[in-house]
Amino acid sequence: MGIDTGVAQKGVRVDEHRATSPMTRGAAIAEADAKGLVTGWSDTARSLLGFESRDVLGRPVTELLAEPLPPDALHSLAESDGWTGTVTVRHQDGHHVEVRLEAYPLRHSDNAVRWFLRATALEPTARLQRWALEQFPVPVALFDQDGIVVSTNSAMERVTGSPSWQLRGRRMGESADSLRRLPGFEGLGDAGQRVLRTGETVPYEAWLQPHGEPREHAWLVSLSPLKDSADRVRGMCLAAMDSTDQLRARRRLSVLNESSVRIGSTLDVTRTAEELTEVCTEHFADFALVDLLDSALAGDETAPPPATAPVFRRTACCSVLEGCPEVTIPVGALHGYREGSPQGRVLTDGRGMFHAVDDAGRRWWAADSPDSVRSIDEHGIHALLVVPLRARGITLGLAILGRHRTPEPFDDDDLLLAKELAARAAVCVDNARRYTQERETALALQRSLLPQHTPRQAAVEVASRYWPTSSRAGLGGDWFDVIPLSGARVALVVGDVVGHGVHASATMGRLRTAVRTLADVDLAPDELLTHLDDIVLRLDSEQAPDAAGELQSPGEVGATCLYVVYDPVSRRCSAARAGHPVPAMVTPDGHVSFLDLPSGPPLGLGGLPFETADCDLPEDSVLALYTDGLVHAPALDLDDGLALLRRALCGPRRPLEEICDGILHNLPDQPTDDVALLVVRTRALEAGRVATWEVPADPSCVARARALACKQLATWHLEDLGFVTELVVSELVTNAIRYGGSPIQLRLIRDTALICEVSDSSSTAPHMRRARIFDEGGRGLLLVAQLTQRWGSRLTRTGKTIWAEQALPTRPAGRGS
Repeated sequence: MGIDTGVAQKGVRVDEHRATSPMTRGAAIAEADAKGLVTGWSDTARSLLGFESRDVLGRPVTELLAEPLPPDALHSLAESDGWTGTVTVRHQDGHHVEVRLEAYPLRHSDNAVRWFLRATALEPTARLQRWALEQFPVPVALFDQDGIVVSTNSAMERVTGSPSWQLRGRRMGESADSLRRLPGFEGLGDAGQRVLRTGETVPYEAWLQPHGEPREHAWLVSLSPLKDSADRVRGMCLAAMDSTDQLRARRRLSVLNESSVRIGSTLDVTRTAEELTEVCTEHFADFALVDLLDSALAGDETAPPPATAPVFRRTACCSVLEGCPEVTIPVGALHGYREGSPQGRVLTDGRGMFHAVDDAGRRWWAADSPDSVRSIDEHGIHALLVVPLRARGITLGLAILGRHRTPEPFDDDDLLLAKELAARAAVCVDNARRYTQERETALALQRSLLPQHTPRQAAVEVASRYWPTSSRAGLGGDWFDVIPLSGARVALVVGDVVGHGVHASATMGRLRTAVRTLADVDLAPDELLTHLDDIVLRLDSEQAPDAAGELQSPGEVGATCLYVVYDPVSRRCSAARAGHPVPAMVTPDGHVSFLDLPSGPPLGLGGLPFETADCDLPEDSVLALYTDGLVHAPALDLDDGLALLRRALCGPRRPLEEICDGILHNLPDQPTDDVALLVVRTRALEAGRVATWEVPADPSCVARARALACKQLATWHLEDLGFVTELVVSELVTNAIRYGGSPIQLRLIRDTALICEVSDSSSTAPHMRRARIFDEGGRGLLLVAQLTQRWGSRLTRTGKTIWAEQALPTRPAGRGS
């Protein structure tokens, strides 16, 4: 088979080998130059189209076309790339012939491009196959052995929004511009390689937004191998089924099961309402609101009078948009709905409804809130659904759902799903509001019995936590306290009354008051616990009869207590405990240990001694005092609890609030016992803020003591306190010389107040007395009490100390140190 190149037209002849090769045998062969003029024409071309070589040589190839070339063919020819596709050409007698055309560029030594054209007439079966693939409604793509797209049908073009010629040559999962992986199809390339390697069909699921669609669709992709007669893989076929409707139907059925786990996870009204809105917006709404009747939240379960408009409280809102911009009424605000509005009708009828936001709907919203209409217009809200929240025959509120990003309106299936979710959420909300009412009452009582704020002192930095139990047993009797003492010292207290309920809380309040009173007397820790033990015994003996009128058995009142005194001047810590867990100490380098304190008996046993232990604490040490609920529970052994506490405390220096949070992080979400936690970081007074002098027991030394005190005040820039300080020093030192004994010590401390202390070896406590008009003495302590903020005395191991405090003057910033 030769190709006539028409020498008269100065063409070149194609070699006989190319014209008779297997690739061209039985096909119409022609050649064209770079200008698109026919330069070669074979016998098979004449047989196919009826044109003799003299009729076509030198004429444009386009004259043979019955229809224009497709855009992808023009693009490939312009880039001098090969192209394969179906075209329609003219026969000599005028009828059209559909052929499969293959165009291959040929470059000669002079770099001129010529085209080798091969056309094969399509058989009727081939045409049917091509039409079937082209018109198949499922997107289909064919790939070669390298995973490169070689052909796509029109459905694939519609889904991707790209013509076939742009898709050809791309790898599986690539975008049309080959610059990125298609979202949702990141693993498609690996799946395709597995098909080409193993010859097995591989399914693949993904989400992809079709061209021109407002939302993503679910696709079930089938990757199947294309094999030759020898069962060798020659390519691959990708068919993508749109399974969106089926998948969404299955997902809606799973929402109810999911809601049973997510809604009502806590006994908190607000959180339960938030969980309902979250579930709705995640599955079938673009925003959701929950409005609860304010009367129901307040505990009033009776319906409001007919003439009274119900008042709602916005409890929760959620949106697919960040910050819920659709909402015009903030969470926590009170508002109402008109009786004729959709919300009012749902509240009255008790039946849910959905409606389109048409002009009538806009008028309803405008009557209730003009801002709502602006939000509807701004965000394009087109559909609303309202369902009541009812539980145990009581209407608690409304759930309002809306759509603006989802183009479809609500339907009956959405309404049925919303009703079921609202019914489940209403029961949880009712349980939560009942529990919340009871718990708020209990916690209000508990908080009134605990310190409301940390007293002003400079000995320690303080952080605390109180975590009430979730048990139905009621209130616990755990407490903590921080009590300023004389001499810039501070007392730290943690206690736990046995039992739960109001009786335990009342006992806790009485014991806390007793501890503060005993601490004010400046008793040593062991002596204080001894007095507290006596008080518990008296409380136990004074118990009132129970509900049956019978006296309760002795020993019903009991408690544990830990009492610690810390002195920032000496950095000395003294502590005693009554059946209470030992405190933990963290040194500045992060080492954790538990103080070795003697284990005293619990309070209320009587007759058993307590013992004080002393230790020195480095500055910046951390002490953790706690009740047993922190380290012991039914599912937590005491040793394991102490190990958890040790791990929570160890590590580099952190803020105390962070330490508290870390300790409580180990607790279960619902502790079985109350937990009181007091964490302090010790401070030390600088040497420059303490001045100490030994005073001889000689009345003539009183003047020198006054002078030393005034000089120190000048150093501290506290000259304004000089007059009162001289008088206090004079009276206290004189009394120590006259009534006490050596050694006598005078100490000034500049802390949150100016403290003046005089110590002597006598254990006789001073007292004020009323001096008569002509008495020469007896007025010293009265003057001290009148001129200072407070004064007192405390016993020491070597005698006693009398002290007085003055408030520091307010000075301009920058003056003094």
